[in-house]
Parts: sequence; C-alpha cells; structure tokens
Amino acid sequence: MHRAARLEDAVHQVMERRLRQRGWRVMIVPYTGYGGPGWARVLARVVLVRVERRQRHRAVKVRGWRSFMTLPVKDTPVVIDVGGTSHEAITDREGFVDCRVEGDLSPGWCTVGIRTDHAQPVEAPIRVVDPSVRFGLISDIDDTVMVTALPRPLLAAWNTFVLDEHARMAVPGMAVLYERLTNAYTGAPVFYLSTGAWNVAPTLTRFLGRHLYPAGPLLLTAWGPKSDRWFRSGRAHKRATLARLAREFPEVKWLLVGDDGQHDEEIYAEFAADHPDNVAAVAIRRLSPTQSVLAGGLPAPVVEGQESGPAGLRWMYAPDGAGLWRQLRESGLSHPKG
Repeated sequence: MHRAARLEDAVHQVMERRLRQRGWRVMIVPYTGYGGPGWARVLARVVLVRVERRQRHRAVKVRGWRSFMTLPVKDTPVVIDVGGTSHEAITDREGFVDCRVEGDLSPGWCTVGIRTDHAQPVEAPIRVVDPSVRFGLISDIDDTVMVTALPRPLLAAWNTFVLDEHARMAVPGMAVLYERLTNAYTGAPVFYLSTGAWNVAPTLTRFLGRHLYPAGPLLLTAWGPKSDRWFRSGRAHKRATLARLAREFPEVKWLLVGDDGQHDEEIYAEFAADHPDNVAAVAIRRLSPTQSVLAGGLPAPVVEGQESGPAGLRWMYAPDGAGLWRQLRESGLSHPKG
C-alpha cells in the first residue's frame, strides 16, 4: 500500500483502541443501495461513534464537521440479509461494505438487513429498477441541485464542515424538474453522483428530502489516503460509476444532469462517446457569473440553448430547472414517446 495509507492505518489502530476504552460504540451507517430483480448493490459503513445523550432525546442541527467525528472499523465481518438469504462480507480498510448480493427482490423500494457484532442491526433501503424501465436520471449534486460554490478550498471547507444542513440553498427549479421527469417516466430511477465524502451522506439525504427531490441512491467517495495514492480522484470516481451503471442497466438511457462549474461537461462527453446507446441527453446548469468566479472559473453570460453533440446527442443549457424543463419539452424528452 501507499505509505500514506499505511500511516493512516497505524494511526487508526491506536485511536480505535483508545476510543473503545473511552466508551465509543460500533455503529452501522446504512446507505441507499440499488439493484435489479434478484440482486442488489448494498452500501454501508461500520464506524466507532461517540454517543451524545442530547441526540437521543431531541433533534439537533447537524453541522458538517460532526459527520467526520467517527473512526472506521476495518476487517469486520458483516452479515447482509436479503429476502431470507444471508450473505457475509468484510469491511475494507475504511470501514465500508460495498458488495453485490443475490436475493428475492421485486421492482420498487425494499430493504435489506445489515448486522455485525456489538452494533445495533440496521436496514438499508434499496431501489430495485424494473427491467422494463428504459429511462433514468443521473444527477450531480454540487452546484447542480445544491449551491455549494465548489471547488474553492475555503468555501468548500465552510460548506462541508461548518454550515448546517438547514442553511444550504437548493438550486431553483431542479426539484420540480426531477419530479416531473419521474412522474412522466414511470419507474425511472434517480442517482445522485458526487465527489463528496460518504460522511455527509445522511446530511445530503435530509437536504434532498427537505427540498422534495426524488429519493435515490447517493454515489459518493471515501476521502483520505488510498491504497495506491495520497487522495482519491473525483473524476475517476465519476467515470467509473457511470461505466458501472451502463453495464448494470444496459437497456436504460440516462439523462445526465450537471453544471458548467467543474468537470461535468468533459466527463459526460466522454461517457456519451463511449456509450452512445445509454445517453438520452445532457442537461447542464449554467452558473451565474458570480457563481462561476466562486467555483474557480471565469464569469460568462448565462444563456439558454441547445447544442448537438456526438451522434446527434442533445446538450441543453440553462441557469435553472425551469429553463432545462422548457428545453426538454421542446426536444420531446419531457414524456415517453408513443
């Protein structure tokens, strides 16, 4: 392993021993998974947490930094119960469980059980995609559904570690856009793909629910040193995840939604070129001149319009969900054909 990963593991080993002595407890953090009839991708993390009494009795505002006050529990056996069948897995060096299991699953929403020693069993929601579905939505999060002003380091740190979830702002019109699409395309899945850390998944889930975004799996990343490098690659994570979804759901055409403040256009263009049969269109939210500067780019006029990409692929640009919806209607993608 990379020396940074070896150093991190050594530090975690010392910290785990001391935190257990201080009464920290093992907890399973379930994430929303997905799958198809008969299989599911189960996502969870096993961590040590400090139990605070006040959080047992009343709801409290959750600032971002609290999500990082945990310690991963590696190499821990975990049992996953799916439709009466049990599967065993082992947490990785960062405490994660990410595995594909088989079981009796029907299209729609269901749950799987996750348990391990010395922790309260939990249930993880699973979005099972019907094999007849031919349309789905993959959405970026930062500056696409939620205003974050990334990747400026100081602003990113403020949004991630200090700002509480109630103070975050939703991008106007995007929740309505997604709701209209999921209502028009029955059974269409929604995946939220981001380079954000898994630690903030519960906060993001509450934010999305509060602002009435359709429920769907969050596909995030693990921060910190990796086995082969100092830090994870956000772009590599997005490319690998898109390619995986294309393999797992080869009949689905995806509407790819992102923004022009980071690398979404580049990544989506590469994916569309490699998987033209899996892309219905690309919808890009244009940042305002101020947001472009905060995101590390140059100010540009905010205009709406459509462009033609490889193999006639539609690219749509607008500053908000309402503008993108108008273009989807004009292009005929707002409802299934026929």
